[in-house]
Amino acid sequence: MGEHHPALSAADAQALAERVAAAMYGRDTAAQALGIRLTRVAPGRAEAAMTVRADMLNGHAICHGGFIFTLADSAFAYACNSYNLNTVASGCAIDFLAPAREGDVLIAVGHERSASGRTGVYDIEVTNERGDKIALFRGRSYRIKGHVIEPPAGVAA
Repeated sequence: MGEHHPALSAADAQALAERVAAAMYGRDTAAQALGIRLTRVAPGRAEAAMTVRADMLNGHAICHGGFIFTLADSAFAYACNSYNLNTVASGCAIDFLAPAREGDVLIAVGHERSASGRTGVYDIEVTNERGDKIALFRGRSYRIKGHVIEPPAGVAA
């Protein structure tokens, strides 16, 4: 964890994570359309929030699980790309623990559990604004070629 850019200071790694997140979010039309907001990012970590809208409800008048998954998957994406190494999901699983209802603000907090070579494991916990656990998500990442943004000077590609 942090092994991704050992030459960077903690402040530089944080600044890089923030620049990467801003660039990704600018192109993330799916998250924007769903009202997903990136509220915090750090190396190997990310937090995103989304308000459950009426058009996100299923036939039981609760938030469709696909929207909860997308929120968690978004936090996962920002966490695993925070090192500026293009990274995609190789697999994900989610457990739904409680329903989310219209008007709930869902918060997905993700952090890196393991990173080795090209692979990583990230856990994301989704809660509502009252702190009730809504879902647990685990994502497996795979690093591909390239960078999200142009690497800073002095950082090896």
